[in-house]
Amino acid sequence: MITFVLILAISSLFVNPKKIYKKHSRYYRTLLNISTQLAVWIMRIKVHVSGLEKLPKGTRFLLVQNHRSKFDPILTWYVLRKYDLAFISKEENMHIPIFGRIIRKCCFMSIDRKHPGRAMETVNTAVELLKDDQVSMGVYPEGTRNTTQEPLLPFHNSMFKIAQNADVPIVVMACHGTSAVKDNFPKKKSHVYFEVTGVLKPEDIKGLKTNVIGDEVARQILDSPIFRKSL
Repeated sequence: MITFVLILAISSLFVNPKKIYKKHSRYYRTLLNISTQLAVWIMRIKVHVSGLEKLPKGTRFLLVQNHRSKFDPILTWYVLRKYDLAFISKEENMHIPIFGRIIRKCCFMSIDRKHPGRAMETVNTAVELLKDDQVSMGVYPEGTRNTTQEPLLPFHNSMFKIAQNADVPIVVMACHGTSAVKDNFPKKKSHVYFEVTGVLKPEDIKGLKTNVIGDEVARQILDSPIFRKSL
C-alpha cells in the first residue's frame, strides 16, 4: 500500500496542473482504477449495477446522470472503468492533492460557468476528445450536487451540445445510495445502485433543441426504479 501511494505521488509530479490534456494516458488511467478499487474496498461499498447491456458498442458516448454526492463520479468511473470515462468537473476537484493531477492526465477537465467563453472552450475540447476517440465524457446536467428536497435541480441543457456536436450517443444513468457512504463509513457497509436507463442515439438527438433532450433525460432518470427509492 505504501509503495503504491509513493508511485501515485511521484507520478503526479510529472503532470502539469495548468495544462488541459487532449491525449488519454493509459498509465495514469491504470493508477486511477487501482486507487478507486482500493477505496471501494476500504470503504466497504457494495455497488449494484443494472442496464449495462444497453451501453453502445464500438463508440464513445456522453454520460449524463443525477448528482447527489461527491462519491458519484468516483463510483461512476469505477462502474464504467472499461470505458475510459472522463468528467467535466468543478475547478476545485482539479486541485485535490495527487489525484487532481492523476485525473487531469485522464482528460478530466474543469468548467468555468461564470465565464461563458471559457465554458465553451471546455465544451469544444470535450467534443474534440470524443471525436478523437480518446475518452467517453461524463457530465452532470444539474451542474452541482443536489442537496435539496427536489428530485432534480434545473438542467444546464447546453451540456447536451457536446453529444450533438461530436455525433455520439447520450447514455442516461440514474444512481441512488451514494449520499449515505460518508455516514456509513466505517461502521457499516454501503449499498450503492446504478442503472443505465437508456441511450439516445445520435440520429435521435440531431437537430433537437437541448431543452427537449433535457426533458427526455430527466424523464428517464425520474422513471428509474432505483431513483424512485431516493424519493
